[in-house]
Amino acid sequence: MPGMSVEDDRAAKLYPMILPSASLAPAVLSVAAAIAYAVPAATATRMRVAAARASLVLGWLLHALVLGWGLLAGTPHFGFAPALSMTAWLVLTIYGVESRLLPQLPVRWALAALGGVAVLLALAFPGAPLHDTSPWLPLHLALGIASYGLFATAVLHAWLMTRAEKQIRLATDAHTGVPLLMLERLTFRFVTVGFVLLSATLLAGWLFAEALYGPTGTGPGWQWDRKTVFSILSWLTFAVLLLGRARFGWRGRTAVRFLYAGSGLLLLAYVGSRFVLEVILRRAP
Repeated sequence: MPGMSVEDDRAAKLYPMILPSASLAPAVLSVAAAIAYAVPAATATRMRVAAARASLVLGWLLHALVLGWGLLAGTPHFGFAPALSMTAWLVLTIYGVESRLLPQLPVRWALAALGGVAVLLALAFPGAPLHDTSPWLPLHLALGIASYGLFATAVLHAWLMTRAEKQIRLATDAHTGVPLLMLERLTFRFVTVGFVLLSATLLAGWLFAEALYGPTGTGPGWQWDRKTVFSILSWLTFAVLLLGRARFGWRGRTAVRFLYAGSGLLLLAYVGSRFVLEVILRRAP
């Protein structure tokens, strides 16, 4: 090309070849993570425990690389699918720690399937770019995602607890290997910590509303949209659950129903609202 040195001309020819390969990296990592997750999910009990665990760990590591790439390489994106992907990764992280103490938990195949679906969903729906964000937004999002992960883990333990109770009533062999009372204690510990983080998320949203959402002219206070309404409803549901547990000893079906209801409301708060905007209405939030 006239006016260019040989080195410049060579760089100009190489640049468009390098850029697509770099942009393909998240997709390749996502597909690789999904494949690693699919192996223990598809084989279930037919695969040796050590091999299934190794495949799950590989998927978890690749999933972490996908999340790190999305946050650190260029402008970060966020939406309903990245939120689900981060939540699934957190649940898998908690399971990885917990399985060292309670190797009897029989949820490896289900969590592998969850991780595979979540990472592919985030690849298909990457969300909207976060431009000129408030310095408080990362804290707000981190608190919210952490509460999502803890409540999702609580729901998983509540499901195991319900299944164990049913097997006991039917006099069948419960293969959870974890005592029912321990499952119940773990469930409420996750609910309690999740409730603390959800409270911190709502408090941050109230204190830094103008920094997060722009000036409203009313000072501190929530932006009253669907996300806020569902979040507060879920907070009230969890508050009633914890109060009923402490005051009246709620357990079993009553406690599980409140947990499912609060988790469903919390899911609708952000993931549900963003899903409607991004997928159904196809509008930028």
